[in-house]
Amino acid sequence: MVEDRITDGTRIAQLLASELTGLQTGPLADTEVVDSDPDAIPSDSGTVGYRVRYDGEEVGTVLLYPSYIELELRGVASLEATPHSDVTVGDDISDGVTRIGTETLQITYGAAVKQAVDVFCDAVEK
Repeated sequence: MVEDRITDGTRIAQLLASELTGLQTGPLADTEVVDSDPDAIPSDSGTVGYRVRYDGEEVGTVLLYPSYIELELRGVASLEATPHSDVTVGDDISDGVTRIGTETLQITYGAAVKQAVDVFCDAVEK
């Protein structure tokens, strides 16, 4: 059993990008990571690591922090009218994924990326 969690913001963002672009099924077939900055350094105020497009439209931005990332959704990617729309701001959607704004997810460790991708898919499929 794995005892350690990946809690480095850069590494979590890399795992999320891999999941968003590596799985070519459902809405992920139309998802791409753009404007990636491989030299982005996580900061306490959040550093843009990359942007996410779905079906040709920019729908999100990934911000890097030292020990977590945030996925800010917009446009067609919305938490409204999804199974997660009733989760109150500040509450966990799942272990490691917290809704911190009306359209923002905080992902605090690497394995939580899978749950965040599920939320992303729900948000663009609504």
